[in-house]
Amino acid sequence: MDYVGSRRSTHLLRVSAAVALISGTALVMASIFATAAPPAPTVDIAKFAYTPKEITVAPGTKVVWANHDEAPHTVASRDKSFASKGLDTDDKFEHVFANEGDFTYYCTVHPFMTGVVHVRKQ
Repeated sequence: MDYVGSRRSTHLLRVSAAVALISGTALVMASIFATAAPPAPTVDIAKFAYTPKEITVAPGTKVVWANHDEAPHTVASRDKSFASKGLDTDDKFEHVFANEGDFTYYCTVHPFMTGVVHVRKQ
């Protein structure tokens, strides 16, 4: 093989390796994005209220509550199936709703604060 043929072979090998690397990276990225779970629905706690006041989710969904008030709050279900500790500013509480139903909750520190999680097959 002459010098020009050798350079062409080397060039083709490098191009093939680059294409394989790019293709492999694209497949890995597609796999990561395809298996990523959607973000958990969030209920904001602000101005002494839960927002949204009611939320509907499918069974198996994790719901996150985030306290944005300066005052501490809690999230406690009326049926005692879940309860948070006291949440300071920017603290979060999460709960996975396995079963269908309506889950009313309130703040034990401020009982006028209420909300509902409706769990329905979708």
